[in-house]
Amino acid sequence: MVALYYDIMFAATVVLAIIYAYMHHKHFDVNFSLMFAFAPIQNLGYCFLARSQSLEAALMATKVIYIGAAFNLIFLLLIIFELCHFKYWKITRASYFIFSSVIFFGVLSIGYSDVYYKDVTFEIINGTGVLHKEYGPFHLLFYVMMIGYALDGLAALIYSYIKKKSVSRKTIYLLFTSLIVTLFSFFFGRMITERFELTPAAFVIDEIIYLCVIYRICLYDITDTAMESMIEKGTTGFVSFDFKLNYLGSNTTARTVFPELGSLTVDKTATKNETINKYCIKWIDEFRKNETHDKFHYEKNDKIYLVDVNYLFDGKRKRGYQLVITDDTKDQKYISLLNKFNTSLKEQVNRKTNHIIEMHNNLIMSMAMMVESRDNSTGGHIRRTSECVRILIDEIKKDNVFNLSDAFCKNIIKAAPMHDLGKIAVDDVILRKPGRFEPEEFEKMKKHAEEGAKIVREILKNTDDATFRIIAENVAHYHHERWDGSGYPKGLKGEHIPIEARIMAIADVYDALVSKRVYKDSMSFEQADSIIMENMGRHFDKKLEPFYVAARPKLEAYYRSLNESEEKA
Repeated sequence: MVALYYDIMFAATVVLAIIYAYMHHKHFDVNFSLMFAFAPIQNLGYCFLARSQSLEAALMATKVIYIGAAFNLIFLLLIIFELCHFKYWKITRASYFIFSSVIFFGVLSIGYSDVYYKDVTFEIINGTGVLHKEYGPFHLLFYVMMIGYALDGLAALIYSYIKKKSVSRKTIYLLFTSLIVTLFSFFFGRMITERFELTPAAFVIDEIIYLCVIYRICLYDITDTAMESMIEKGTTGFVSFDFKLNYLGSNTTARTVFPELGSLTVDKTATKNETINKYCIKWIDEFRKNETHDKFHYEKNDKIYLVDVNYLFDGKRKRGYQLVITDDTKDQKYISLLNKFNTSLKEQVNRKTNHIIEMHNNLIMSMAMMVESRDNSTGGHIRRTSECVRILIDEIKKDNVFNLSDAFCKNIIKAAPMHDLGKIAVDDVILRKPGRFEPEEFEKMKKHAEEGAKIVREILKNTDDATFRIIAENVAHYHHERWDGSGYPKGLKGEHIPIEARIMAIADVYDALVSKRVYKDSMSFEQADSIIMENMGRHFDKKLEPFYVAARPKLEAYYRSLNESEEKA
């Protein structure tokens, strides 16, 4: 049974060494590799000892055991120094190996000298080889070595736990456990059982602990990335957190940007630090909600940093989050300058465009007024009808059953002054006649609608606003069409008449009724309203009636103000 126990422990150390080889990476401390190599050798020595059939074989097995016993504690001590970031002189490491080598050479003298074992005897108990030893002076040095290495390791772990926040607490716990297990098995194993050694089992436990440590090293070692050269140059900052937002580590560049990282303790939550929580954790939360939100900017001391949030990978496994910080000041200032230039340029273009539009509108209004000046019967007609259209449009927009856009409404108001431009093609004899037209004269007069459409089309043919051109052309062409089809020039009926022309028709007729002409006096608002209402559904679109009714008080107020101005003049 004892031999089987040693066989199982040996097999376990071999399997764990194979697992380590599978996990191995060039960044692992060499002492891990030595530990996993020496542990199976030591346990193999116990297998040989248990199956020894002679004193000579038992002594050889004991020497194999001491290959691990003399050096494994050094490997553990150096691993502690490395993971706790203790700097030591090369001569210190050399001293450890020299001292252990001296002990091992003393072991090799067993059977030839009494410096290590004064006396040895061998017997087989229940099929298991047992070596009885009387210790010599060199064996006392072995105890001194074990205790000395153990005290150095414990001191380093305790100091790191108290003073070094950059060292993972979980790693400290694991290394402390390994050291205690090793010492307990060596110094107290014999008190528990004299039939077999507990040290082989301790090596198995140690190797399991080391694999856990190695697993965590993959998480903490931010230099173990594809961007290692960038880290070495110090131009890029790296900060790592696990999925529970515990702080894992950062490099010097990151701590320069966020000095608060220096106060964080590895393996402890980072959310309690106000600055880190406000920025880093907030960015991670944004990334959690939507992985496309992975880039953020952080300004500090006249610098602008680009922070790229991504997953922290161990091979292909996601282990947490990593923030990559780069100085983006130059690019951001260039973009800002470019944006300012574009904004300034856009403002200049808008100013010039608005100026051109204003000139264009003034030109159109001037042309309309020039045409109106030839017609001695319609003074002020274009301005009054434009205001009537605006008042009607304001009411239509309140309950927009026609689904007219804001741009469409603005274009109708803008196009209103152009509705009679065609009169420029009418002979002065007819246009300036002080009275009603004869039938043949009226037929010539009616041609102003089609002529107006042609003139508008020609004026606006190069405009970028095709929608306005169409509206203005329709207003000029069809504002004399009637809902029942009795209008001119095309005799359009119902909704075949564009809505802009239907609105213009009400404004045009209303102004003609309430305004004084050379051939008639102005009608009262009541008379004009009566005529408009009677013609709803015949001359005008019945659907526009409620909007006309709503606009009537404003229309009357507008014309009253005009009359008062004329009386004062």
